[in-house]
Amino acid sequence: MLRNGLEPWHLLIVAIVVIVLFGSKKLPEAARGLGKSMRILKSEAKAMQADGDRAAAPAKDEAARP
Repeated sequence: MLRNGLEPWHLLIVAIVVIVLFGSKKLPEAARGLGKSMRILKSEAKAMQADGDRAAAPAKDEAARP
């Protein structure tokens, strides 16, 4: 049914619809906001991973002690 779901012409149609709906003046602002939120999400994910690594390290040390 959807073997070739996203062909180039599908993406072109989606791009045209987005431009018509949001207008060319709002698109750069929306892209900036999306980029900023992606950077925040990425930094928060790294911070959570680092916190998890720090929390797991002492547990391993305590388990090794008799």
